[in-house]
Amino acid sequence: MRALFRPLAVVSLAFSLAACGTLDRPDGPLRLNDPKSPITPAQAQASVDARVTDFLGDFGDLMNDRKATNLLALSGGGANGAYGGGLIYGWSEAGTRPVFDVVTGVSTGALAAPFAFLGPEWDEELRRAYTSGQSDSLISARSFAAAFNPSLFSSRKLHDLVDSYVTPELLAAIAREHASGRRLLVVTTNLDTQESVIWDMGVIAARGDDEARTLFRNVLVASASIPGVFPPVLLPGLTDRGEVMLEMHVDGGVNMPYLAVPEGLMLWTAPGGTNSIGRGAMYVIVNGQTGRNTGTTPGRLSGILGRTYDSMSKASLRTHLAVTAGFARRNGLELSFTAIPDNVKASALAFDQESMTALFELARQRARDGSAWLRVDQDDPAKDLVPSNEVSTQDIPEPLKIEEVPANDNDATGQGPAETPTPKADDNG
Repeated sequence: MRALFRPLAVVSLAFSLAACGTLDRPDGPLRLNDPKSPITPAQAQASVDARVTDFLGDFGDLMNDRKATNLLALSGGGANGAYGGGLIYGWSEAGTRPVFDVVTGVSTGALAAPFAFLGPEWDEELRRAYTSGQSDSLISARSFAAAFNPSLFSSRKLHDLVDSYVTPELLAAIAREHASGRRLLVVTTNLDTQESVIWDMGVIAARGDDEARTLFRNVLVASASIPGVFPPVLLPGLTDRGEVMLEMHVDGGVNMPYLAVPEGLMLWTAPGGTNSIGRGAMYVIVNGQTGRNTGTTPGRLSGILGRTYDSMSKASLRTHLAVTAGFARRNGLELSFTAIPDNVKASALAFDQESMTALFELARQRARDGSAWLRVDQDDPAKDLVPSNEVSTQDIPEPLKIEEVPANDNDATGQGPAETPTPKADDNG
């Protein structure tokens, strides 16, 4: 069945890139002045009010606060988000998980961020989100929709998954924490402006009505909508003249792997150096791998594209970590990060329950025994900034063990996250 669907996926990808499936949207800003439009000016204004317009200023104020500040940043990574979920769960079990002043999420990290923000009391909901099997059908034959959408798969299952966890109780809990001064931030990418949009999810949650729940859910779905895999999400906004329009938003990871330091402050040093600001700590959970994997690249299109994207994304991630580490070193902040070990099989598109549960449990154990975290804010010229990250072979769950395959194996699959997604047949289909 896999051999049957793989060429279909490649052909469908080519058709979708040629605009065979599109969103019903005219050129230019989509003005919704039609009285029959479901979007009202009030809803658009609520969407605008929830956006962080001066993250640089807010972050600067945070850095100048004399009290220590804890920030948790969750990266993108698709199905690999199970790693971050397991890490947070095991961190609670170890009894060393801090209370975070700021939690940020990008892509799959955005889906876990609300639970990470609310604390250990919500860990069981976090575990179910990544191990219950609900994500099994995100990429399947039944959700294959390249002929009708500008993506390989429909986002209906993704909407259903998010909707099942964005409950009134969750929104009320987030609103309470927001009122205490803590912040939950989620990133999407506005393709119309090519800008990252930072959403203050506490502002949305504080509204507490059904429209707030809808916007909260749609922002999470947009942040997790991998371009080409899931369709974009049209979110309401306002023109300078106050006209309602819809903006095209996709995966927050398009512009940044995670959100920790504002782009405008990455090269900034506080006056007086490390003694001029209160100490704090930043924790970055990378739902992916940072090391180089040596292997023979398959000679087919999907293998070449997969390895190319894998190499490119890892290099970008290492650069982002280096810049964040430089900021931390200059300004007296601790910076710790964790990533999926380089010697396990990990794919952003492996949404099957077996793989995600295995990855969740691997991260959970690493958090419990303290082996997951690496400090990267301390200068040591004898060490690489991002050293080799591997675990003992005996500690790798069976579904995550890497199998060597011949380069000329026509059924071989690449390990990189850009491997052309293969629709799998549902049990009933």
